[in-house]
Amino acid sequence: MGGDGEEKTEQPTQKKIQDARKEGNVLQSRDAATLLVLLGVFTVIRVSAPYIWSNCSVFLRYIIDQIGNAGAEAISGPLFYQFIVIAVSCSAPGLLAAMVLGIIAHGAQTRFNVAFKAVKPNFGKMNPISGVKRMFSLRSFVEFLKNLIKIMFLIIFLYTIIKDDILPISRMLHMSIMSSVVTLMGMLWDLVIRVAMAFAAIAFFDFMYQRWQYNKDLMMTKQEVKDEYKMTEGNPEVKNKMKQAHRQMSNQRMMQDVPTADVVVRNPTHVAVALKYDPKQHAAPFVVAKGLDHIALRIIEVAEENNVPWVENKPLARSIYSACEVGQMIPSEYYGVVAELLVYIYRQEHKEELLR
Repeated sequence: MGGDGEEKTEQPTQKKIQDARKEGNVLQSRDAATLLVLLGVFTVIRVSAPYIWSNCSVFLRYIIDQIGNAGAEAISGPLFYQFIVIAVSCSAPGLLAAMVLGIIAHGAQTRFNVAFKAVKPNFGKMNPISGVKRMFSLRSFVEFLKNLIKIMFLIIFLYTIIKDDILPISRMLHMSIMSSVVTLMGMLWDLVIRVAMAFAAIAFFDFMYQRWQYNKDLMMTKQEVKDEYKMTEGNPEVKNKMKQAHRQMSNQRMMQDVPTADVVVRNPTHVAVALKYDPKQHAAPFVVAKGLDHIALRIIEVAEENNVPWVENKPLARSIYSACEVGQMIPSEYYGVVAELLVYIYRQEHKEELLR
């Protein structure tokens, strides 16, 4: 195909972008989605913490009561069932938030694009040479750098939180379970906020990079743009020939209708409009043919060959030519002028018949 080896200097066309979307190649930042899910899940957990703690307390009391009454072996079955119920009810808010926010984050970036081609097996990706190239590509390096920065931030934040909160942590040994959980949740929330702020900065730069990389991957050569234009818009030479053939056919049909006209209004050779009045077809006179220059001359010539009368009226010829297409009735403002012309022509034809 044309464009092999040619430098890609042209911005991607709308069709190129649409084709990429159909293949599942869309602009998106996974870090931005991760940030939204992280904040959303921990916010839901923080808000639903009393509900989670209440369920856990009920479960613990249930275990203590049942063991005291029936023994550990006797309650193993019901205990497992209760554990599943409590685990599902406590984790449901966070899991539901993660699922919903994940869909929203993906949909907001991809406009909920669904590409079935993306799930089809692509054996080209199994090529070891291509795999090695991907490993040492700029994209892989950027991903490695991002992950390294994330780990560094996480270590720094964990260190600062433990360093700053070492005293509250040591006091947790002497606190009640509820107080310890509250203290621990506060530390975790502090960590989440710091991590989210760092991730927000990383996600912003990641989105900018992904947009640049996405646009770069879809760049086109000049020949690709030309080829796409030919496929979508058609070859200009072929289109011009088709338009010319269509005009010729229209002109031929139009010339066949000139002999049926009642009058030709001309200017005197540059504009010609053939008019006909047939109450069975239209309520007013209508245009059966019109043309400029050589087409106008041809209309006049065909009219003279078929004894169609003509009238020279420059303003009327130009006005009707501009206002009407072939087959359309003349505007109402010209009814009076055209009616006078037709009456005059009918009278002339009547006189000629009497003289014969």
